[in-house]
Amino acid sequence: MVARYYKELLNFCTRQLRDRDAAADLVQDSYVRLLSAEREGRAASEPRALLHQIARRLVIDRHRRAALRDHEDIDALQEPEQPRAPTHQQPEQVLAQMQSVRAYVAAIDTLPPRCREAFVLHVFDGLAHAQVAARMGISVSMVEKHIARGMLACRRCERALEGAGNDGRDKEAGDDGQG
Repeated sequence: MVARYYKELLNFCTRQLRDRDAAADLVQDSYVRLLSAEREGRAASEPRALLHQIARRLVIDRHRRAALRDHEDIDALQEPEQPRAPTHQQPEQVLAQMQSVRAYVAAIDTLPPRCREAFVLHVFDGLAHAQVAARMGISVSMVEKHIARGMLACRRCERALEGAGNDGRDKEAGDDGQG
């Protein structure tokens, strides 16, 4: 069987690939797959047709792999032409996000223990005010006050991160800026 179809299959693959060495490798792979199928009990009634089908699929796979690798070398591109990573993966952005998280954690850590506990249970654990109150053994009104205090701490942290500081937007105390 090998000698019978080898030359025909080699010529077919050479025409497809335009590379006789690559075609010879592909023909060999085709025969390996055909013989493996026969060993597994899947004998081919038309070995010639099956060999051509296997070879055709291998040629297609080879072209697909070549297409995936067909791109410019990134190192050969000038720096402005090189693709940029998504913004959220840029080192500066990642660092800024880590600093923001640390700042918020520090702001929450400055809250009194019971206030921090209520705030964390509500914001991070997703418990309703009544559930937080039941768990902590305090009134819903007190939970609301703790959560409001935590939110104010987070807003102050946000303004500090934005570099705005207290730019007059801090009206929580009822100060209208006119004195």
